[in-house]
Amino acid sequence: MSLVRDMISISAVSAGAFFFLAGTVGLLRFPDTLTRLHALTKADNLGLGLVVLGLLPQAGQLRDALKLVSIWLLVLLAGATVSQLIARAARHGGSTR
Repeated sequence: MSLVRDMISISAVSAGAFFFLAGTVGLLRFPDTLTRLHALTKADNLGLGLVVLGLLPQAGQLRDALKLVSIWLLVLLAGATVSQLIARAARHGGSTR
């Protein structure tokens, strides 16, 4: 049973790392601020969710699992807030490049 749990954890964390890499590529390759921001926030949120999902079976206690989920939720909230502020500043500044 431990082997199955470890394989699920490895595959979820690896998929999360892939989405982090995809978000970074989108950040570097897309032409303007809003598309870069979209690619980065979507990929990073999904990547962190998959990393947390991969770490949950490895958490020893319920308290540790709740900490992981709360960190993920706080990062989701912070990412949405910051990306909204950046998009608004880019839109009001007139420069999206």
